[in-house]
Parts: sequence; structure tokens; C-alpha cells
Amino acid sequence: MITRRDVNVGILASAASAATQTSTIARDMKPLNLPPPRADGGQSLTTALKLRRSTREYSDRPLSSQMLSDLLWAAFGINRPSGDRTAPYWRHVMVIDVYAVMADGVWLYEPKAHTLLPLLNTDIRAQTGLQDFVATAPLNLVYVAHGERMTDVSAEDRRLYASVDAAFIGQNVYLYCASEGLGSVFRGAVDYPNLGRALQLAESQFVTFAQTVGYPRA
Repeated sequence: MITRRDVNVGILASAASAATQTSTIARDMKPLNLPPPRADGGQSLTTALKLRRSTREYSDRPLSSQMLSDLLWAAFGINRPSGDRTAPYWRHVMVIDVYAVMADGVWLYEPKAHTLLPLLNTDIRAQTGLQDFVATAPLNLVYVAHGERMTDVSAEDRRLYASVDAAFIGQNVYLYCASEGLGSVFRGAVDYPNLGRALQLAESQFVTFAQTVGYPRA
């Protein structure tokens, strides 16, 4: 069975791979250092649960840097000195990366530094789903799994386990959005092969789900 040390080594290797992509694909982009996530504010959990719903009509109004920071931390940020996250994950092995697809390109969320690493400098929002709204919403989160980290799970079951982890993250996003007046929808309507190619994923990686975030259209 894979150990936590093995996973940490794998995560560091992934970060190195992302840096290589940055140098060859997004030369003119720099890492986006997010402001510290706010530790207070928002609605109560009960209120957020009452307000939680799926939205499929969005304004093109962009998210502020602070809101993006708070959202990504709520999704899968670090909430303890141990480095553990706001969402649980399978057998204490982190297999999910969160990609932020926006008008200015594709970014990889790096929770330890709470920053966005640039991967692609093109707008591929339309390729993150099969519905029209994904092309104009300000943010599409794409949950990408590392199959190579799931060493004691059959290839047939890897998508199942990774999808559960992605769903935990997606619910965090839903509750944050409900609390802050944002809309969101967790989506499986994705052309998976096409999106994997657009993101230039490694052979061992695969997309689980995507999630759109933005201000609801009035």
C-alpha cells in the first residue's frame, strides 16, 4: 500500500511537472499569489444548506481575488498545521488536483502556498463542459485525479474512489457559494477525452468532474 511519504514525493513531483509546463506553455504568465483566506464572515452552515442549489445561468462578472482565495481555500485548502484539508480524502491519500479554468487561462491550485500556478495561457472554458454557460461563466473548476497514487485499487475502481473525493470538494464549493451569494453547479456533462487533451494531462491522470462558479444572472 502506498505510504504518506510516497504520496508527498508524488505531490512534489507533480509540482515540478507543473513548473515545467509553466515554462513551456505559459511563458508570459506568473504564479498568482492569492490573498490570505478570510477566517470569518459568511452565513451559518444551516443557512448555507437552506440556500444551496444548482445554477445554470451566470453573469460574466468576474470574481475578486479575495473571493477566489476564499473559494479555493474552502474547496480544498489547508486547515490544520498537519497540512490536512478542508475536505476528506480517500485513505488519507491525496489524489485530486483542483484546476481553475478562467478567461485568462488555466491554473493549478497549490494549497500549501495558497497560490495558483499557471499552466495554459488560453481560454478553454468552453471545453470544460457540454452546456453553453460554461464558456462565459467566470470560473470552471476541474477536478483531476492522479491514478498512479492509487496503487492498491484496481484500474476499474480508481474513478469511483476519485469521484468520491471530488464530490467532497464540490460540496464545500456549493456551501461556500450559497453563503456568499454565488451560483454553482457540479457537472458530469463533460467530453472527458477532449478536456483531458486540452489540459495536457499525463497518461495516469484523468478528469473526474467539473464545477462552474459565478454570480447568478439576474
